[in-house]
Amino acid sequence: MDFSFLYYGAQGLAGLVTFVTIWGWLPLDNWWVRGVDFPRIQIMILGIIAWIGMVAFGSDWQLVQWLLFGALSIALAFQFRMVLPYTMLWKKEVLNAKDKPDVQEHQLKIMVSNVLTTNDDTYKLVELVQRKQPDILITLESDEKWEKALNQIEADYSYTVKVPLDNLYGMHLYSKLELIDPEVKYLIIDDIPSIHTQLRLQGGRVIWLYCLHPMPPSPTEADKSTTRDAELLMVGKHIKDNEQTAILAGDLNDVAWSKTTRRFQRISGLLDPRIGRHFINTFHVDYPFLRWALDHLFHSPCFTVIDIQRLPSIGSDHFPVLTTLQYEPEKASKQEDNAPSEQAEDSKETENKIKAGKKEGSKLSKEHAEAQNNSN
Repeated sequence: MDFSFLYYGAQGLAGLVTFVTIWGWLPLDNWWVRGVDFPRIQIMILGIIAWIGMVAFGSDWQLVQWLLFGALSIALAFQFRMVLPYTMLWKKEVLNAKDKPDVQEHQLKIMVSNVLTTNDDTYKLVELVQRKQPDILITLESDEKWEKALNQIEADYSYTVKVPLDNLYGMHLYSKLELIDPEVKYLIIDDIPSIHTQLRLQGGRVIWLYCLHPMPPSPTEADKSTTRDAELLMVGKHIKDNEQTAILAGDLNDVAWSKTTRRFQRISGLLDPRIGRHFINTFHVDYPFLRWALDHLFHSPCFTVIDIQRLPSIGSDHFPVLTTLQYEPEKASKQEDNAPSEQAEDSKETENKIKAGKKEGSKLSKEHAEAQNNSN
């Protein structure tokens, strides 16, 4: 049987994987470059298929085939390096929690859910919250409809911050634990909020909580990733400069292996509990092969992990995520060694990105205001 068509198909796929990988190395913020950061798992799978196809069906290779195979192997190695930390093949960045007396006093359960503004199945999230009973609920894309629906849970949540918006960037925070001086800030773009608050844990320790949902790079929203990157790095720098014990959570519209998110970790000192465990791919609910992690939680080294789980669909395009942490300050010094080290260029690159993000954010703020005025 002639398998030449499979060999040529494998070569074509190898060329595509190699091209896309190199394309992602371009130092540009444009959405049509940064979009390559997201599907690394899918690119890796296609690369494996191409690699096996060239080996299995190839014969009498010429120089071109050897060069292509070498380039594919380098591209695959890069994709593996980006993806493997989020599997059990890697060392855990955050330790498993140990049993403690009065365990409830040390635990913190945080649920993050991008609800999708147009999603009318509000009861699904209400039922999920009532069943899981998180200490903290963070909702993204929540408008007045969602705020009204979530009134049902407020008997259990004494502390709230509500920012209902109909621009896909509404945000709500519900907490059983005391919130101290919560603020809604618009760091980069005038109509995209974030919530910054201190949080008193059950044992009395006060930490910081940051809830973010920056604008993604896409042809329908931001042409560039600059404002998204700047917002995340701005908060990371603030955490570092103020030596805060902190948790940052939300839909970051970025993936954990992107250059910006890895730099955020290096400058903030926060840890990623998924490293050394498993993927928590939250978007897109309807397309299993095209899923990646957009919803994140990072925390200071004084926390260990009890559990991270992706929860059932609530009718949104995102799955909710529930992370259960345990406050163990005695583990901080050991876990600090697991944190990625700040690199020489990080401080300068962060400042440059924040400056560029503010400039781009000012432009987008004017555009959004004009669009709002024209619609009224």
